[in-house]
Amino acid sequence: MNRMWSFFGMLCVYGVTFAQQTGELPDTQIEPEQNEPVLEASLDVKRDTTRNFKKIKLDGIAAVVGDYVILDSDIEKTLIDLKSQGVSTEEVTRCGLLGKLMEDRLYAHQAVQDSLLVSDDEVSATTERQIQSFVQQTGSMEKLLKFYRKEDEASLREDINKINKLRMLSEKMQTSIVEKIEITPEEVRQFYNNIPEDERPVFGAEMEIAQIVKAPKPTEEEKQKTVDRLNKIRADVLDNDSSFSVKAILYSEDPGSKPNGGLIENVTRESGFFKEWKDAVFSLKQGEISEPIETVAGYHIIFLEKIRGQERDVRHILMQPEVSQTALAEVKKELDTIRQHIMDGKYTFAEAALNFSDEKETKFDGGLLRNPINYDSRFELTKMDPALYNQVRSLKDDEISYPLIENDPRGGGPKYKLLKVTNRYDEHTADFAKDYTKIQELAKTEKQYKAIKKWMDKYISDTYVSVSESNRGCDFANDWVKE
Repeated sequence: MNRMWSFFGMLCVYGVTFAQQTGELPDTQIEPEQNEPVLEASLDVKRDTTRNFKKIKLDGIAAVVGDYVILDSDIEKTLIDLKSQGVSTEEVTRCGLLGKLMEDRLYAHQAVQDSLLVSDDEVSATTERQIQSFVQQTGSMEKLLKFYRKEDEASLREDINKINKLRMLSEKMQTSIVEKIEITPEEVRQFYNNIPEDERPVFGAEMEIAQIVKAPKPTEEEKQKTVDRLNKIRADVLDNDSSFSVKAILYSEDPGSKPNGGLIENVTRESGFFKEWKDAVFSLKQGEISEPIETVAGYHIIFLEKIRGQERDVRHILMQPEVSQTALAEVKKELDTIRQHIMDGKYTFAEAALNFSDEKETKFDGGLLRNPINYDSRFELTKMDPALYNQVRSLKDDEISYPLIENDPRGGGPKYKLLKVTNRYDEHTADFAKDYTKIQELAKTEKQYKAIKKWMDKYISDTYVSVSESNRGCDFANDWVKE
């Protein structure tokens, strides 16, 4: 069980690390050339004196897995990277790091054997996004090259390409191992019953939250004004060769893309954007600019900058029709009335959400909010979004908040909402009936762990693996040392 909990924690850390991949400095662990020799240098160059000299090992081969060589310096670089990313390394050992590097290379090696390939375009696009992010962090390409001790951009890109290709191959292989694993209710029950009572996990305090949202509507006149402004910008770009990116910086009301000239990269049909917006993106040819389109966030014009397979890089300008203070006041007054009617028992909160809320995602479910992490209805207090927590932390049972104003995080003008805590769950030891979803996740994780362990055992046996003499004494989690 302890191994399973560790594996579950590792998966969480692994997911967070790659979720932040584009916002951190890159891993400096470079895939080495194969069969790189162990270099030794003498510190004493005098030939006519006593043979009192000392040999120092410049770099050596720590292990070989399939087609991949791991150098001693790779282990040190990985440790430095972990520290630079703020990861605690107190319990990280050199042997543990070497074992993880060997696992990554076994995944990548077998991915190639199984034809689970990644395209050069995909790798290059990832590298380019990272470099742009790193340049923003360091201030200039010159500073970035100095940081990584590279002579030119080409060598930096080549090294990062190698890192990304190995990582992406490893991810594909791991995904292929576990993607078809399902868990049945009976397996969940057996998993739970096999955990000794004194070892069952403890879940933190949680709550369920419902809301009713009302958005003030702009007048038709204000809508037309916004469309006219966007058409004027579009014409200026098309007719006068003005810069779309400069126009986005000056006029767009999308805070996420505005600083980057309206740039949104890697848009796919599965991306979490508004349907109307995606439909417009995939109807454009490279270099075209859309007519103004309407979404719940406002009005957009979209410039298709690049087509890359199934992905699109676009720039867009978002503008929102002005909403009068009178309209805002009317929405607030309406929510005050709805709140009072609920308290008077004229209808329930869920009925009010269905009949009056403007938020389609929640109104048909009694206004119930869903946790974006796992789409569960429960929010663990220690992991809640701070803004949401501050809005509900003082609410008592059956209490409804007064109308709260906020901007839609997806874009769009200000909205008012009512909030209610519909259920509370104190910190408690796992209960099969109350915590089935969480227990199901743990059971599935254990099943995935067993599948990966079985896969590891098979392919370590079938793949060429060599561990250097100095590392053969490591107590690896896998059987890397072959007799």
